[in-house]
Amino acid sequence: MKIGNWKLEIMLIQDYLIYKLYIEFVTRRALLKNNGPPLQFMSSKIEDLMFRTTFDPLTGEGDVIVNISLIDEKDLTDVVNIFKMAIMSGLSASPYVKLFHENEEIGDIVVEKGKVGIATVCSITIDGVLLKAGIPVNPILGGIVQIKKGTPVRFTDILMYASTTIDPLDVFVSQKQTSIIQLLETGSGNILVNLREAPMAARNDIERTLSDMMDAGFSGILEVSEPNTRILDVPVKRDYLGIAVIGGTNPMAVVQEYGIPIQINAMSTMINIDNLIHINEIAAAIGK
Repeated sequence: MKIGNWKLEIMLIQDYLIYKLYIEFVTRRALLKNNGPPLQFMSSKIEDLMFRTTFDPLTGEGDVIVNISLIDEKDLTDVVNIFKMAIMSGLSASPYVKLFHENEEIGDIVVEKGKVGIATVCSITIDGVLLKAGIPVNPILGGIVQIKKGTPVRFTDILMYASTTIDPLDVFVSQKQTSIIQLLETGSGNILVNLREAPMAARNDIERTLSDMMDAGFSGILEVSEPNTRILDVPVKRDYLGIAVIGGTNPMAVVQEYGIPIQINAMSTMINIDNLIHINEIAAAIGK
């Protein structure tokens, strides 16, 4: 039996190496064909943003990763109220946001006339904080999780970060696969969730860091698995545990479900958290 397991592990390693070579080949071919920069898979982009995250949950200071949404200015009041509803229902990584108006810049994005930009905290910020705490966390996929009567059941659809150049949650939003309004009304529906792995040896450090994040106002930790067990019906590597986090683009998905046009730029840039304001304050200011 042991020999069979060793053979299986060798086969898996070989498959992984072949896959890595294939990804490198595709990237180099795209570079030569287009005479431009190589394709950047989401796993590489995420690693870059994680390293650039400086937020410290103990001091409440530092840079966080943000998603940028662009909406029509006429829809601002409705969108802010929808964001507030979704965020205060726990369907986001953080309640802190920032508005950007005409001609203001957010990373590489300039807000056009008649538009408003909304920055919300990306859930990958949590991975950056875990990394800075010395925990070798590895975000692996984004997908749709089925919720029944308030209980997360399983992933129904997934996309691996190492296999796509587009944010998986953006893909599922564009395909209209969420049912968050139904979830808020009935307790059952589909939401956006991402998943990462971390070594089981770091479990105590993980629990402490996630607790610090919650104390700092972050939320969205959907489930932390036991080591060597499936999480929401997805397997994790041997001697690892899984951490499922509610995606920061869920509020945007709700806006789309209401039929309001919204352009989503997930994992867009970095912003110092001191520049963000609680969604309740923004909703109150707009409602005056």
